[in-house]
Amino acid sequence: MRVFVTGATGFIGSAVVRELIDGGHEVLGLTRSEEGAARLRAAGATPHLGRLEDIESLRRGAQAADGVIHLAFMHAFTDAPLGTRIGAIARGLLGQSVASNFLSAILRVDREAIDAMGKALERNGGPLVVTVGTLGLPHGHVVSEFDEPSVDGTFAMRNAAAESAVRRFAERGVRGAIVRLPPTVHGEGDGGFIPRLIATARKRGVSAYVGDGENHWPAVHRLDVARLYRRVLEDAAPGERAHGVAEEGVPFREIAELIGRRLGVPAVSKTRREAEQHFGWFAPIVAADNPATSNATRERFHWAPREAALLADIDRPAYFGVSE
Repeated sequence: MRVFVTGATGFIGSAVVRELIDGGHEVLGLTRSEEGAARLRAAGATPHLGRLEDIESLRRGAQAADGVIHLAFMHAFTDAPLGTRIGAIARGLLGQSVASNFLSAILRVDREAIDAMGKALERNGGPLVVTVGTLGLPHGHVVSEFDEPSVDGTFAMRNAAAESAVRRFAERGVRGAIVRLPPTVHGEGDGGFIPRLIATARKRGVSAYVGDGENHWPAVHRLDVARLYRRVLEDAAPGERAHGVAEEGVPFREIAELIGRRLGVPAVSKTRREAEQHFGWFAPIVAADNPATSNATRERFHWAPREAALLADIDRPAYFGVSE
């Protein structure tokens, strides 16, 4: 089928594009630059110039395809268009929180994007595969594909809105599905949480964890999760959820100790208050205990992760900016 992929040039998206093409699909990839367009052409995909907040562009992309995989999201303030950033700052000058206004803006963009692409697929029934995270699920137990999104927090707000939209389109005949990703998707080209931890440890001179460090992060390799996206695209039932989780939960202390050993700095415990100073906005994620299972996903989609596990994968010079 012809698949419209948002986030097609990103860390995960580029692996998904390769997997789809190798699986016999044609890819139309969203990109906002000529550089990205060139990378997509080199991969064998067709570029579609546009931005996540350009709803008409998303609608055209979905209309030109048989299905959609939605990976793009404005994770950082700098990802947002200038108008969104200026609006958040201006409202901050009026006494409102810049962070909360920015969050509201990016969640609105994501909702509008899913809505536009979902409506475009009503003509043929999908598939529409939408990405959220396991961090938006309730904590305190090993979360599964059957857990509903939490009701509190930034990640929960994103999950709840996206999953509600997918269910709504499923009721309209669109074969919408959800893929939940862990906080750690690792592999070559990683620009996510692990590189941020490494940079913080290098800057601060210590590799920190919170409390006893026995909180758990689930993880998956980008190539394994790319294979899952293709299987969900091809086979998911309307409203179905999949967990892109290869490892149920890696103790955070083990991650911090490995980073410390590689950098030659001590691994140290921080209280939650100390962690706020050490990690900044990233502290709640560092402290999160988010074990997650993918047992139902493995059985349903015959998915068996086979790439390197997290600690083995990041225990390489390349993760630390050193040539191997």
